[in-house]
Amino acid sequence: MKSAATLILIGLLAAPLQAAAQEPKPGDPMAETVAQWFDMIQRSFVSLADALPADRWDFAPKGGEFTGVRTFAQQVKHVACANVAFFNEVEHKDPPAGCETGGPSSARTKSELMTYLRESFSYATSIMRRLTPANAMDAVEGPYGGKTTRLGISTLAIWHATDHYGQLVVYLRMNGIVPPSTAAERR
Repeated sequence: MKSAATLILIGLLAAPLQAAAQEPKPGDPMAETVAQWFDMIQRSFVSLADALPADRWDFAPKGGEFTGVRTFAQQVKHVACANVAFFNEVEHKDPPAGCETGGPSSARTKSELMTYLRESFSYATSIMRRLTPANAMDAVEGPYGGKTTRLGISTLAIWHATDHYGQLVVYLRMNGIVPPSTAAERR
């Protein structure tokens, strides 16, 4: 009888410990600090890309200083490829070749490119969220980020997506569309 009561008592005492061990652990403050800005550009970029109708994804500004710029679709594909490339370098994997021209992905339609874009941000975020003070300065090197660190690539990825977001804001406005993040501010 004593041993049964002891087992029950041990089980009751261990239950909270097991529950605590199964709860998701909050991310490292360093990763959360950096990833919050990547999450912000991800939301803005994906909603902006989705705002342009599929029949306009071949749009590129013409004339003046716009000669030879990427189409809207090419811009989206470039950002998706770069997201993958940057964080492949963090994982010491070979990044996709040719991200400047869209890379090797076969995505072509708006639907395919939106999937590629979302998946690239998801992948990049999953790697970025592994950033800690202990590994932030680990060396990373590759054709897209050069010689840098995990933290360096993470900040480069934020800058890169933000730079192209700004370019695509112009594309949307030239098509008579107010970017969703701006439209939300007006409400």
